[in-house]
Amino acid sequence: MFGFVPVTLALTCAAPRASSPRQWMRAVACMLLGQALSVPLAVQAQSQAQVGEPSGEEEELALSFGDKATVSIATGAQQPLRRAPAVATVITAEDIKAMGATDLNDVMEAVPGVHVSRSPVAYTPLYLFRGIYSDYNAQTLMLQNGVPMTTMFIGNRGLFGYGQPLENVERIEVIRGPGSALYGADAFSGVINIITKSSAHIQGTEVGARGGSFSSYGAWVLHGGKLGPMDVAAYFRGGRTDGFKEPIGADTQSYIDGAVGASVSLAPGAVNTGYKGLDGGLDLSHQNVRWRLGYMLREGETGAGVARALDPVGRGKSERINSDVSWRGIELARHWDLGLNASYMHYTQQIPEPLMLFPPGASGGAFPNGMFGGPHTWERQLRLSAVSTYTGLDDHNLRFGVGHDDLDLYKTQEFKNFNIVVVNIAGQPTPVPVVRGDGSVVPVPVGESFLTPQRRKVDYAYVQDEWRFARDWALTGGIRHDRYSDNGDTTNPRLAMVWDASVDLTAKLLYGKAFRAPALTEQYSINNPVAQGNPDLKPETIGTWEAAFAWQARPDTDVNLSLFRYRMKGIIRTTDQGTGVSLWNNAGTQHGKGMELEAVWRATNTLRVQGHYAWQRSVDETTGHDAGFAPRHHLFGRMDWSVVNGWQVGGQVNRVAGRKRAFWDSRSDIADYTTVDLTLRSTSISKGWEFAASIRNLFEADAREPTSAADNIPGDLPLARRSFFLQASYRM
Repeated sequence: MFGFVPVTLALTCAAPRASSPRQWMRAVACMLLGQALSVPLAVQAQSQAQVGEPSGEEEELALSFGDKATVSIATGAQQPLRRAPAVATVITAEDIKAMGATDLNDVMEAVPGVHVSRSPVAYTPLYLFRGIYSDYNAQTLMLQNGVPMTTMFIGNRGLFGYGQPLENVERIEVIRGPGSALYGADAFSGVINIITKSSAHIQGTEVGARGGSFSSYGAWVLHGGKLGPMDVAAYFRGGRTDGFKEPIGADTQSYIDGAVGASVSLAPGAVNTGYKGLDGGLDLSHQNVRWRLGYMLREGETGAGVARALDPVGRGKSERINSDVSWRGIELARHWDLGLNASYMHYTQQIPEPLMLFPPGASGGAFPNGMFGGPHTWERQLRLSAVSTYTGLDDHNLRFGVGHDDLDLYKTQEFKNFNIVVVNIAGQPTPVPVVRGDGSVVPVPVGESFLTPQRRKVDYAYVQDEWRFARDWALTGGIRHDRYSDNGDTTNPRLAMVWDASVDLTAKLLYGKAFRAPALTEQYSINNPVAQGNPDLKPETIGTWEAAFAWQARPDTDVNLSLFRYRMKGIIRTTDQGTGVSLWNNAGTQHGKGMELEAVWRATNTLRVQGHYAWQRSVDETTGHDAGFAPRHHLFGRMDWSVVNGWQVGGQVNRVAGRKRAFWDSRSDIADYTTVDLTLRSTSISKGWEFAASIRNLFEADAREPTSAADNIPGDLPLARRSFFLQASYRM
């Protein structure tokens, strides 16, 4: 259930200021109690037969906010969200509109247990599930229509992740917790499945445009209809932004300047967050066969710099072409059916303007025009899978799956104006950059670049059984085995017990194991002055226990609670080799625990209030210290009010608190922040037209996302201050 703590009730309880979980939970309990008492007690007199049945007002709300009662990501098949054997969240297209979300980052920040942080490189989003942080966020698996969007080089959605627009998104399903028993690699801390719109969701033609702060603008067109016997949906969008220009006071070059007595850093200076992009999609279906084609192009600036030194000239570019074809509902025999799926993705990362690693005058003046580099990668991914279900056993639903992935980083190329030479400094061999040739940026031989081409093949098989062994009890068990061509085998089980304790209460007890495969840069990186690859790496692993409760406290009020505990082993980190260059190793262990409390109150047929509070504590077992970076406390509240004549007002509050530094970082803890957003939209000013206006960070909070000590950005990464947008769309 997508639910949040009621913001309108905050007036009845003091806002939580203390950092202890007990005080935070007391404050949240006060809010929830105030909500419960605000509803007339007479409602409780309704009979049990009426509990859970939608009233006329609830049906109207369902029309307003879309179908959030079912989810497919938990087992691979559609089922009621409340009884799904996972802790899951569903966000519909109507939710997206109501909250004024324009990008996936806006939506993910509203999911309980998830916080959106940022990487210094291009301000790429990091989706932190339950306190699990890493530099590139490879522990979160993103799917699009069930197909992984993972790139091979660094193991995430791409080094230059400049946003994911939402105009063509029908719903987003999120699992908090492990998912490798079904989805394999990287379904480690959480899984995000983006489901795009079909012709049934569009029905006609829609055109729209949006403009706002930072010289941002975009336009799109959607079409859904028939082409002979086929259902057709098509989408195209283009947009650009100059990005916000918040300042940072110091960067890596500032640190170097202080050590050698120079003054060449461009800091204090502004981060560079502008980008432009194109998106397209085509969806054709006939009976049980469906073919999709997607396109994404991004070109933009480098944030705080690839080397954590400000770079006003470099630009990164990524291009993704993805296609999948599926054939469902093939009847093999009585009680047996079969589904087939094939997908292909071609992804390139290129550098149209060489990245300025360090500014003019770097390395004691050896680089008068600056130190430049540019890694290019080309990869293609072919995935084939078959899924068969068997329903011939009473109270059982068996699911069998097999698949083969051919993941080919088939070409690499690097442009740079320097070489790495190992010299002896203070009795230790140390890599030092020296000017290459005349100092111009030139291509280098593959053997001297950052990575040689690599190919990885994966074969896997899994089985899952959903067993309803008693009237109110269901047990889901599954296990998947993956065989990698380059780092061995891994087996990951799951077990979930779901109990309908009463007509208004469902309880779940869950266990799952998951893994993350090493990224190619971690395993095969060469000629890197910072970290060398390790071909002997093994996957990271995690085991997670969860308990969850879904309670319909009143016919108009839902409350969900999830508790979790996990332990990570074999965490892939760099370790010092005493040579000035680190090596990637399985060198870390971490454990964590926490809770997520959600509430939804459908006050009337025009007012909906929701919110969540999440608490977590993650500990690095190597140091016994807080793992750092992720918020211990996350409080989110949202209200949607349909005023009159199709006008809807929405407001949300986001409180991020309790972020600690890692053990080796002596800086004070990351400052807390609270942002407030407002959205106004209307669908009835004129037939076919829809308008929206939104203000983000209304009170200009100084919101910042943490950097590590090694990034040498002492003031962390500033986020945008107050911004706004205006939007109009027309449906024909």
